[in-house]
Amino acid sequence: MKRSLRILLIVFTVLVNIGCDQVSKKVVRAKISYGESIRLLDNHFTVTKVENTGAFLSLGESLPPFLKQLLLLILPLIAISLGFAYLLVKFKTPRLFVIGACFVIGGGIGNMIDRMAYGSVTDFLHISFGIFQTGIFNMADVSVMLGAGFILLSSFLKTQKDENQLI
Repeated sequence: MKRSLRILLIVFTVLVNIGCDQVSKKVVRAKISYGESIRLLDNHFTVTKVENTGAFLSLGESLPPFLKQLLLLILPLIAISLGFAYLLVKFKTPRLFVIGACFVIGGGIGNMIDRMAYGSVTDFLHISFGIFQTGIFNMADVSVMLGAGFILLSSFLKTQKDENQLI
């Protein structure tokens, strides 16, 4: 029973991440014109619709079509599939790591859905606080970054625990 519940929670967490990403992109596609900017929070937070045919920060945008397909769709699909399979069969994985991996997988799938359906990824969020500026990103990117943070924190906490046991 415990394994079934764990698998259900993993699938649910991945699906929630995909859902948040896809719903937010659907709203942006329907309500905001290309290049239109909506400034919020005293101009520190901007919603601007752009299409990104590359990867993070438009990297790979000018690659030849075959290489772009391989690097932005096929390899990520393999990595996400392997990561998801690992989570479903490896039961002695730290909880924080599992949550982080679910966020990374959900965000990755969200952006892959866009690439397959539209040939590009819809980005729309921008943050600007003084010298701190982000590129334009989406909720899938937020999921991936939060997930990576959870995985790093899990690794740090495990290292701390291992060091404390040696003392």
